[in-house]
Formats: sequence, C-alpha cells, structure tokens
Amino acid sequence: MPFEFPAEVIGMPKNCLVITVSGLAGSGTTTLCRNLARHYGFKHIYAGLIFRQMARERGMTLKEFQEYAELHPEIDREVDRRQVEAARECNVVIEGRLAGWMVKDADLKIWLDAPMRVRAERVARREGTTVEEAFMSIAEREKGNRKRYLNLYGIDVEDLSIYDLIIDTSKWGPGGVFAIVKAAIDHLSPDGDTGSGRDPRKKKMEVV
Repeated sequence: MPFEFPAEVIGMPKNCLVITVSGLAGSGTTTLCRNLARHYGFKHIYAGLIFRQMARERGMTLKEFQEYAELHPEIDREVDRRQVEAARECNVVIEGRLAGWMVKDADLKIWLDAPMRVRAERVARREGTTVEEAFMSIAEREKGNRKRYLNLYGIDVEDLSIYDLIIDTSKWGPGGVFAIVKAAIDHLSPDGDTGSGRDPRKKKMEVV
C-alpha cells in the first residue's frame, strides 16, 4: 500500500513524500528505485524516461535524439527541469545523478556508491562486455560528466555533503539495500529539515 506520511507535518500535504536517489553507474540506483516504487506505490521518475519522452515529442528515434543532445547542452537542462517539475507531485522517487541537487527540498536524499571494480563488474554483466571494457567506459564517462556538470551548473558530483543517507552497495544485495532505505523512510522524522535550509553541521547517516 502507498506510504502514508504523518498528517501533522507542517506545510506538507498528507500522504506526500519526495525521495531522490543518486549514484554512479553500477551502484544500484535503478534497482532500489523500482523496489521503492513497488513497495510504497511511489511514482518512479528517472532521466531515461524523460529523455525518451522528449525524443517522441521531437519525432526522433532514441539514437537520433542522443546524437542531437550531444550537440545541444540545453537538452540536459530540460531533462533536469522536468525532474524538478516532477517533484511537485506527491509520493515520487526521483532517480538521477543530479536529482539530490536539483530537488533541493526533497524529504530524503540518498546516494548509492560502491568500489569502481564492483561497479564495473555489474555493468559488464548487464551490458555483456568485459570488466576491463566496462571499467574504462565508466571512468571516461564519469570524468566527462563531472566536467559537464561543473560547466552547466557549477555542481561537483563528488561533493556528497547534501545527502542524508549514503550506502556502499557492495556490502549488501538489493534486498539489503532496500531494507536499509525502508527503515530510513519508515522512521523519517516529521520534524526533520529539508532542502537548502538544513544545518550543514547536522551529521549525515553513512552506511559503509
């Protein structure tokens, strides 16, 4: 059944929760988001879904639109804008590398991580490549993405200070990661601060 957030939360409609899940390739963000959506009845919003919608709007195939987006940085901005717009809905889990940065007042911001080798092994299994090929591809893509995010928004994705919950997913399977996040959601304090107004001195929860 859908998650029911305490009705007494000031300024928040009943049954309304916004969660962001971010992480690097192979960290398990999509699996976690799908499990959260299935368990709580959340709507799962992710960049890939928005990207496909935009391709259809322009009458392009996904491959054509990907090539177009590489030459038009405004596409990245539009994808991010639509993610922020989606956060106006209730009971959504938003998956994206910059979701935690873009949705400043999310109720819970999660970052998933794992050692590079572990992530490369996962990506290699998923895409049918060698671990070495996956390792090099991930390293190159992440270097380029970091530079692009700095240029577009002045955001350093290696700055994890904005996240409430950081999990090393190499230590648990999908069920274990879900159990950790479920416990965080089920015990989320209605008095907790959200968004950019948080006290930066507050200790974050890190599960490594």
